[in-house]
Amino acid sequence: MFYCFKISDFIRRNHNLLVLLILPMLLISCDSEDDIPIVQVSSQERLSDAELLQQNSQSRTHAQNDVSSHELNTFYFGFDLRGSPQEDAAQYLPFLTYLENATGYHFKLHFTPKNSSTIEELGKNKCQFAAMGANGFLRAQMEYGAKSLVRGLNDQAKAEYQSVLVVRQDSNITTISDIKGKSFAFGSHDSTQGHLIPRIILTENGISLNDLSHYEYTGSHQNCAEAVVSGKFDVCGMQDKLGMGLALQGMVKIVHTSRYFPSSGIVVNQSVPNEVVAKVRQALIDFEPQGKHSKNLYNWHKTEMVKGFVAANDVDYEDLHHWSIKFGFLPKIHKTEQQ
Repeated sequence: MFYCFKISDFIRRNHNLLVLLILPMLLISCDSEDDIPIVQVSSQERLSDAELLQQNSQSRTHAQNDVSSHELNTFYFGFDLRGSPQEDAAQYLPFLTYLENATGYHFKLHFTPKNSSTIEELGKNKCQFAAMGANGFLRAQMEYGAKSLVRGLNDQAKAEYQSVLVVRQDSNITTISDIKGKSFAFGSHDSTQGHLIPRIILTENGISLNDLSHYEYTGSHQNCAEAVVSGKFDVCGMQDKLGMGLALQGMVKIVHTSRYFPSSGIVVNQSVPNEVVAKVRQALIDFEPQGKHSKNLYNWHKTEMVKGFVAANDVDYEDLHHWSIKFGFLPKIHKTEQQ
């Protein structure tokens, strides 16, 4: 794990194109989904608060002076944790280079400390743009007036995704009805695929949280899967692409797949000028990760935006908005009252 320990320093010290070419080779040795046993990625191996804050110090300095930041055309990009901070950063940094080239603005990656959330960082203007799921966006919209710019396109060029419920390969759980009385691991509390959709799956199949022996939020899809593989929990609700990839490797067994829901996308806060929002939205829609913009991207095929983006509309989120109210994630008010 030597390279895993040192990679945070590597990211922190370097931001140019050369780094983006070398960084994937180092990451493959430690955090690539194709190469490491899932049990090696645990909460102890994630960056500490101190490391994240050190990586983020320059971002916070700029964010404290909004006018100066915007005058410099520098914007900060946050993200919901999917795998490890190192792997996620390696995927987003080349993407931000594309945005810089396409818009003429400067973008820097913003790491969310463990005592905060992407929603809060966006709302407090610690970052101006963020990649997040529908669950996080709905809260950011309600609490801070955030707007969804685009949604990611999957392998079939559709702006939708699923969640899967996974168990150990040797588990005696074979159907969703077997989950009653078992322990359940969710991802982040704010996650759509790791929390909201698994809650919908359970509810639609007549299973409440009280029917579980116990449950816990692990912080990411990767940690959720590790909790099952290591035997700490019986079931994990997680991202479809990662879950299916782990099933193909023989690490887990999928016992249920959800229906389709609106995919993750890119969200912007209220502080960003309209002309910037319009230019960034167009650059996102023009993004061709499997075509002319594929050069230097790292493992983009493992993201939820494999084929780029499509413009987002509020109507896309109506079903999940209903479920968020039902579960108490959002207050029972009409959308028009949120604006």
